Amino acid sequence: MKKFLLALFFVPLTALASEHVYLDKAPVNLDDYASIQRGAKIFTNYCLSCHSANAMRYSRLEDVGLTEEQIKNNLLFATDKVGNTMSIAMPPLDAKKWFGAAPPDLSVVARSRNPDWLYTYLRSFYLDDSRPTGWNNTVFEKVGMPHVLWSLQGKQALKEPASGERDPHVKPEFELVQPGSLTPAEYDATVGDLVNYLTWMGEPAKMKRMELGVMVLLFLSIFFVLAYYMKKEFWKDIH
Repeated sequence: MKKFLLALFFVPLTALASEHVYLDKAPVNLDDYASIQRGAKIFTNYCLSCHSANAMRYSRLEDVGLTEEQIKNNLLFATDKVGNTMSIAMPPLDAKKWFGAAPPDLSVVARSRNPDWLYTYLRSFYLDDSRPTGWNNTVFEKVGMPHVLWSLQGKQALKEPASGERDPHVKPEFELVQPGSLTPAEYDATVGDLVNYLTWMGEPAKMKRMELGVMVLLFLSIFFVLAYYMKKEFWKDIH
């Protein structure tokens, strides 16, 4: 009976381990407003055609240093009002008919997937003639999404290991067969900016919340000292 219960306990852990793939560390820095601004530009130019971010308003980008005029001139392609959300014009039924499934909203994708997953995923597309789009991905096998950033990265092929069987826990190797407009280092930096923006977009108030949390802890620390000495003063005739 004990062995049976232990087996039931470890089944979910085993399932999770089997789905694990190699992930690179994403260069996320929510204090780097310039990076977040660059990432917002990549997002609106390359992602917002198909993916919405309905929980995000363009005006929120003022929190990272952009002015209303800069937002209007550089980022407003799907609407004409800075106060609107980052929605798309594509009807979900049409998207499902064209792509097989409606592209998901990306408002909190960095929180659901995690930044390391996104950073590795966006750099792991490779040519695959067996796929309808001509692309596959080592992080998301048989992915339905085409490589929308291929003009920046170029086209790369997956190098098969000598054993003939790829271990998902080992970092895959790619060969660049057609260069893009960016060098590999520049493309990695661009993806890093995009992931930095997606991480910030998932919780724009995170940095302010953390600052407020530190202030509250400092207040409680000071209050604890005052309360301790007040307690000693009030109870000095009893203890």
